[in-house]
Amino acid sequence: MSSALFILVLLFGATKASAHNVTPGDAGYIQEIYGINLIPFLYLGAKHMVTGYDHILFLFGVIFFLYRMQHVAIYVSLFALGHSTTMLLGVWFGWNVNAYLIDAIIGLSVIYKALDNLGAYQRWFGFHPNTKIATLIFGLFHGLGLATKILDYDIAPDGLLPNLLAFNVGVELGQTLALAVILIVMGFWRRTNGFLHHAYTANVAMMTAGFILVGYQLTGLFTAV
Repeated sequence: MSSALFILVLLFGATKASAHNVTPGDAGYIQEIYGINLIPFLYLGAKHMVTGYDHILFLFGVIFFLYRMQHVAIYVSLFALGHSTTMLLGVWFGWNVNAYLIDAIIGLSVIYKALDNLGAYQRWFGFHPNTKIATLIFGLFHGLGLATKILDYDIAPDGLLPNLLAFNVGVELGQTLALAVILIVMGFWRRTNGFLHHAYTANVAMMTAGFILVGYQLTGLFTAV
């Protein structure tokens, strides 16, 4: 797989993504239903993760240089723990955080991981950040970003907890599906002779996509004031 293809995919995803958005059709459905609706919320959670470009970019960066499945499982579990915690608590307790600011931080998570993969922190500061702690912390922000969007649509309190749990299960299922595709593609790519050469370009492209996400959200933040 060429580095040019990675650049096109990552930049297209970044320019099209308004992080954590719920589509108008899904938003209308959420506002209209009452009571426990496990299957619809399961579907909505899975759909969000599969189409969440910010999530995909971050996960792509996290597993980029992970070759053992047990290592992949540890990092993905930490991300899922953070994501699930703030999504559930944020909606349940009605944490009203500025969505543009949170999504800008999520864009920074993509930049952070790209720089980490490029070895920038070791060269610049002489130390390597704890990647497990960073993955958990950024997972918290990713979940909070989703919570801010869900709160915009005033989910009916009747059946809220079961629906949120179903949504979260859907998110994890979607994450598993997206991760499986990434791992399959990475598996083929890593076996090519040009992987290490193109790895640098791919991470620079991912960092660029992160900057685009940050710029998009900060523009929205300042123009909305």
